[in-house]
Amino acid sequence: MTALNDNIALPQPQPAEASVRRRTLVAACSAHAVHDGMTDLIYVLLPIWQLQFGLSFAQVGLLRGAYSGVMASFQLLASRAAKRWGRTRLLVGGTALVGVAYLCVGLADGLPLLLLALMLGGLGASTQHPLASSMVSDTYEAGGGVKEALSQYNFSGDIGKMLIPALVGVLLTVISWRTSVTLMGLLGLASAALLGWLIAARGVPTAKVKKPVNAGTGSGSVSGLRALMLTGIVDSAVRMGFLTFLPFVLTSKGSGTAGIGLALALLFVGGAFGKLLCGYLGARIGMMKTVWLTESMTAFLIILVVYLPLTGVMVMLPLLGLALNGTSSVLYGVVPELSTPQKREHAFALFYTGTIGGGAIAPVLFGRLGDFTGIPVAVMTLAAILLLTLPLSWCVQRGLDRNALENQTEPT
Repeated sequence: MTALNDNIALPQPQPAEASVRRRTLVAACSAHAVHDGMTDLIYVLLPIWQLQFGLSFAQVGLLRGAYSGVMASFQLLASRAAKRWGRTRLLVGGTALVGVAYLCVGLADGLPLLLLALMLGGLGASTQHPLASSMVSDTYEAGGGVKEALSQYNFSGDIGKMLIPALVGVLLTVISWRTSVTLMGLLGLASAALLGWLIAARGVPTAKVKKPVNAGTGSGSVSGLRALMLTGIVDSAVRMGFLTFLPFVLTSKGSGTAGIGLALALLFVGGAFGKLLCGYLGARIGMMKTVWLTESMTAFLIILVVYLPLTGVMVMLPLLGLALNGTSSVLYGVVPELSTPQKREHAFALFYTGTIGGGAIAPVLFGRLGDFTGIPVAVMTLAAILLLTLPLSWCVQRGLDRNALENQTEPT
């Protein structure tokens, strides 16, 4: 009878563990979708703010860069504060702060107040990437499937980028931009409440995980992580710079506000599927080959955006989104391979700080370039700079190979 009871009891922890993993992923994906959607909503609003407040392209870049810059600057502090205050409080509080920031944007009557409100939003957004991604990695490592879970997490971010800017693009045809951003602020507050419930309901995994075979511990992981950060910085800088200029390129081709919202939606639809596709492609053909393929395609398609008519650009945008955003999914998946479980949260914070920091500086620098040379030259300059990722990804691969060799020769 005892043996029978033992046999019946053995399978019971598996459904509970699967439920925790599932709820963790849902919570992280929800946070990523809301935060990324609210972040990229700025691209739809930039042309409106330029006209209303009489801004130069450099000031437009400053607005975009302020949000991303603050977000990048406080990510390391967020990862450290999580050890003291807990991931749940910071993640929920940060999401609520983004909502409050958009309520303040709706009340801004000039550049200074608008800038302060966006900086407040960036502060709240700084909690999401390092905490949610490390939460997914920690929960999934015991049972495997970290890369697949991170791909779904990255996919959800692009779903938010697709839905929220498109929704506001439609709203702008019937209500003012101030009312639209106020509604988005209320959405942020509601999302914070939902996120708190999801995290509280999912439980906290307490089982200790074994150190994975490919965890980064040696010189290969250090050099590889540095090269990975540089690759991510260049990729993010070009992506953010291009997204800042895209609404103005479309406007010059005759697009209206609703058309810009649709264009961003098409771009992010392609980007969402790109993150899923490139994650699996990277697992099959390797990180370096995937990066070379996606970055070369991105540079070529960015140049086409300058020369194609509006209809051609709209048709091509999903393919551009696939290549433009797909690279980041491959790069994110390498972070766990170049860090130990104990330092993973810090490694994610470092990586996101570098990539988002690069994305914050790019709009300001290239906005200035756009003021002097015009948008077409600035956009083509972005395409040329993107090719720097090709040699950098080769350095990342060397670090991965060296790290794998060191782990094979490490005594057990």
